[in-house]
Amino acid sequence: MNISVRIELFKEGDVYVALSPELNVSSFGETIADAKQSFKEALEAFVEECQEMGTLEDVLEEAGFLKTNDLWQSRKPLSEEELALVV
Repeated sequence: MNISVRIELFKEGDVYVALSPELNVSSFGETIADAKQSFKEALEAFVEECQEMGTLEDVLEEAGFLKTNDLWQSRKPLSEEELALVV
């Protein structure tokens, strides 16, 4: 099984954070490369745990992933925008 996950990278204080918003999995590192590697390890642990519980396909479907052949891909937005709200 192959899973393609979109990640966001940003700096928070002195560390870099890698986040998969769809799966709510994140990790961090002192460099972008460290954050990506740490994220990959966190994602592998998340997927393994879901597989052990027998919930991986349900979790991916609920997160909006689509399966094509043996590849699960996160949904691709038509566009991305930021919306400011005054409350």
